[in-house]
Amino acid sequence: MANIKDVALRAGVSVSTVSHVVNGTRFVSKEARESVEEAVRVLGYVPSAVARSLKSNNTRTFGMVIPNNSNPYFAEIIQGVEERCYAAGYNVIICNSNDDAERLASYIRVLAEKRVDGLILVVAGSDEMVRATIGELKIPLVLLDREVADLNCDLVEVDHVAGGLIATRHLLELGHPRVACISGPSGLSPSSQRNAGWKQALAEAGVERFDSDLVRGDFTPGGGYLAMQELLRCTPPPSAVFVCNDLMAIGALSAAREAGVRVPEQLSIVGFDDIELAAYSAPPLSTVVQPKLTIGTLAAELLLERVEAQRDTPRHVVLAPELKTRSSTAPYRRPKGAHE
Repeated sequence: MANIKDVALRAGVSVSTVSHVVNGTRFVSKEARESVEEAVRVLGYVPSAVARSLKSNNTRTFGMVIPNNSNPYFAEIIQGVEERCYAAGYNVIICNSNDDAERLASYIRVLAEKRVDGLILVVAGSDEMVRATIGELKIPLVLLDREVADLNCDLVEVDHVAGGLIATRHLLELGHPRVACISGPSGLSPSSQRNAGWKQALAEAGVERFDSDLVRGDFTPGGGYLAMQELLRCTPPPSAVFVCNDLMAIGALSAAREAGVRVPEQLSIVGFDDIELAAYSAPPLSTVVQPKLTIGTLAAELLLERVEAQRDTPRHVVLAPELKTRSSTAPYRRPKGAHE
């Protein structure tokens, strides 16, 4: 690969002249500029982003770390981030932590060494580990989905409690006497907040809640499948289930189908996220809508504010969820032979 010395040699100018042409840092004669530009074109020279950042103090590059690149939810957020950054003339480097706190820390360290201008993170691990990993960073930072106390950073999230509340209220309004919940992993604030919304709706309606009504999954279809199998072993099983993300809900639908339980005739299911697949599941999934493109766009805009407007005060943006009803929910039907 050609370097700046190769360009200077071919153009018949000094290295500093090549640098001034490439970076636009000083007037260079038309003849010298054209010679450098021709040499750059012929040799295929690509300036080092890191070297240029040392001069301009920015790379026009952001880093983004997500916990699961196989989850369509994050793909839609990434789309919002990339479109807004591209429009502003920024590139985005995307890394997958695989829900591993050590991998998250490694990627953050590498991105910081690459001198990215800012980071967008969906974090993994305990709050203490996250603070230890990113608390000393000197670059602008936006968190998605999860608040971590005592960090000087921006946050964009949906109101997870409200999402659990409207999902469960929908099932209760359909007359279901027992509404179970398939939650995400313990220790993740989106999981606990969605659970809180479920519990609040049951309490408001005066509906009894049993320990067996809460089963945890791992935000994957397989986790939802196993959790639904556990709920269907209850005697009697619940007539409705709030599932804390769409991927688990799709797995839950599969488990119900294999068990011969008809959805929504015998079992109603509500998911959370409204990923694209939700509209094409069998049956199409009722779900809590997260405005994923908006979340990604807002995250990018907040980071741009931090970088370009030098804003220091953290901003916390909370978006309101909405319920989208499809064919996986229906009014409660008392099973034949059930007691009044």
